[in-house]
Amino acid sequence: MTTKVLLVDDERLIRAGLAAIINAEPDLTVVGEAADGADVPAEVRRLDPDVILMDVRMPRLDGIQATRNIMESSPEPPRVIVVTTFENDEYVYDALKAGASGFLLKRTRPEEILQAIRMVAHGDTLLFPAAIRSLAAAHATGPAGGRGGEAKGARWHARLTEREADVLRLMAKGHSNAEIAGELFVSPQTVKTHVGNVLAKLQARDRTQAVILAYETGFITVAS
Repeated sequence: MTTKVLLVDDERLIRAGLAAIINAEPDLTVVGEAADGADVPAEVRRLDPDVILMDVRMPRLDGIQATRNIMESSPEPPRVIVVTTFENDEYVYDALKAGASGFLLKRTRPEEILQAIRMVAHGDTLLFPAAIRSLAAAHATGPAGGRGGEAKGARWHARLTEREADVLRLMAKGHSNAEIAGELFVSPQTVKTHVGNVLAKLQARDRTQAVILAYETGFITVAS
């Protein structure tokens, strides 16, 4: 099955370079391009992409609001990978909160870009623990770590079992299901079940959203 990709960037040269890399792969294809976030919802409806490579900074509508619009307007929104120049870009954290599954730097090697597209297309996420921790620290407003803080988190903290809490902490470290299984001495299938339970209880779309929420509510602190 071919994964359909939509490219969103205001620089034509970047779109052309990404398209050349992606279209050279038998299982990936670029179905469309957009030069601004304002054009994305219409292109999503028209092209039904599986993955969007979304620039953060664009002239009319930035990638954050464009991502938010997609998540709010599409019953089954595509996965979004934010593409940025700097990993500590102040907009990246907000883009992840808006629903992006992860981010890539514009200097990322072509093979890593292709791997990232395949990962998110299959339901995985691009979680960079050090970068997420750094971004969370920059956006923390108190000991609870974020807007809404402790009160927001109390609704779901108590619903997590001890093992689910352990799984969430290991997710925040960027561990895969197999790595979590090895750490907790359980089977990968058991971990998959726990991850599903965590996402359901947090009402998170994927692992990235779960980890962001864990930081936002103080369940995981930057110092932990």
